Amino acid sequence: MLRPDLDLIQHWVRPNTRVLDLGCGDGQLLAWLQTHKGVRGYGLEIDADNIRQCLERNVCVLEQNLDKGLGNFRDQAFDTVLMSQALQTLHRPDSALEEMLRVGRECIITFPNFGHWRNRFHLARRGRMPVSKFLPFEWYDTPNIHFCTFRDFEQLCRERGISILDRTVVDSEHRDNWAARYFPNLLGEVAIYRVTR
Repeated sequence: MLRPDLDLIQHWVRPNTRVLDLGCGDGQLLAWLQTHKGVRGYGLEIDADNIRQCLERNVCVLEQNLDKGLGNFRDQAFDTVLMSQALQTLHRPDSALEEMLRVGRECIITFPNFGHWRNRFHLARRGRMPVSKFLPFEWYDTPNIHFCTFRDFEQLCRERGISILDRTVVDSEHRDNWAARYFPNLLGEVAIYRVTR
């Protein structure tokens, strides 16, 4: 059984394609895609424990820092490049997105929406960076260094000539609801995008 966020992502991955999973964690998604959709591909991960778990799941994994780029992959080497909850942890998320679209025909990206009303309310009421179940770190020890909103990401896509094929807006439990679809920047907690050139 996949985590709810990974289950949403897998619906956009076509069977029998080549997939690169950036920041693949313990390899759960790539292992599931290999078994259920016949995909071929690699995961990139930096954490030694996660790499060990990938290998135990028979996932081909490379130890690689995503901030160093994807220069070891040729142009259009993959049909789909995935990045779940890692874009905001990179030093240059814009460069990472460009590299993802260089090595892949499509990209599926998820990230937390910092424009969610709870974050806005917390900042307005307390004047401090929010700490919550969804954002459980203090400002000084968070791995998240580039927060953005739905509007920020879509503006970046416009500026770079990137086409948004699909967008899903969900809450922290990865459930879809009508209100978040109509007011994504205010009510969506997690952004899931499928983009291409």
